[in-house]
Amino acid sequence: MLMCRLLSPNLTRDAPYSYVSHGCTGKGNDQVRFELAFYGLKPDIKVVAPWRIPGLSSHSSPIMVVYSRRSAEFYNRFPGRQALIAYAGEKKIPVTQTTAKPWSTDENLFHISYEAGILEDPNTTPPPDMWKLTTAPENAPNDPESITIEFQRGLPVRVTVPSEGKEYTDGVEIFLALNALGRKHGIGRIDIVENRFIGVKSRGCYESPGATILRAAHIDLEGLTLDRNVRALRDQFTTVEFSRILYNGHFFAPEREFITASIPASQRTVNGKVRLKLYRGNVIVVGRESAEVNVFLRTEALSDNHSCRVFTMSINLLWMNSVDLSLLTPPVSFKSSPSGLRSTSGFINSDC
Repeated sequence: MLMCRLLSPNLTRDAPYSYVSHGCTGKGNDQVRFELAFYGLKPDIKVVAPWRIPGLSSHSSPIMVVYSRRSAEFYNRFPGRQALIAYAGEKKIPVTQTTAKPWSTDENLFHISYEAGILEDPNTTPPPDMWKLTTAPENAPNDPESITIEFQRGLPVRVTVPSEGKEYTDGVEIFLALNALGRKHGIGRIDIVENRFIGVKSRGCYESPGATILRAAHIDLEGLTLDRNVRALRDQFTTVEFSRILYNGHFFAPEREFITASIPASQRTVNGKVRLKLYRGNVIVVGRESAEVNVFLRTEALSDNHSCRVFTMSINLLWMNSVDLSLLTPPVSFKSSPSGLRSTSGFINSDC
């Protein structure tokens, strides 16, 4: 997605470019993501991809003929990662991969990924020194660390770390601080086998320390503040489709615009704080609060309070899913609607 954002202002339909190149192999998803982004921004662009078997047609332009021949030379000379690593060593080109550690890595603020090399065997345990961003959980501190994350409209706006006596409010600083905390406590490692767009399965290992902490807190706060039907629609449709769209490289497609336009509306009420305990690879929620939820949640809706007749009247049980629960401030007011529309959490209003 970052690549798409960077491309947008530079590659347009009127841009004075005819060709663009990338170094992806023909086995992964990145080639699809790159090229769909190129074509989405400039449909007449021609893509030069030397690490794929070149194909010529009788209608190929002279420059494409030259490209194809050179691409064939490249493809035959460098059939795999080991050949490229050897070439880099011969030419004194600094690269992070070695013959002993030939896996592919992609790193950014959000995460790092590891693929290929010995990882292509899904039953091979990653060596301990492969992991770059996190401490092994078994080597993490014995004492848990408590933090608080505050959200406004679903976005993190403040991270409080009592042990450091610090608060972070800048977006980048929040992510860097959570990355450091996740690294310290061994949080955010996964080892999975995924289904690539091109139809093959691929084993990948990932580290996302800060993102893992944020996700745990955000999901928990949604449980307190988000309307259950909105959340169900989001989880059943938006989450699944947005993941598929991004994974398959359809960032510049109209359906991506449609999906992303729905996200802010789902987050209007996701305001509050979540208290967490970080401990040896685990993110443990120990409390949450939100001004969106009124006192009714803490009184009439308690499980040991049976005074509200709506919970005992079968007729009301049939329509309780549609009445105005008034737990949260309604984001939109409809003058023509009765005062009994559904609100955020599924509790019954106190006129019972």
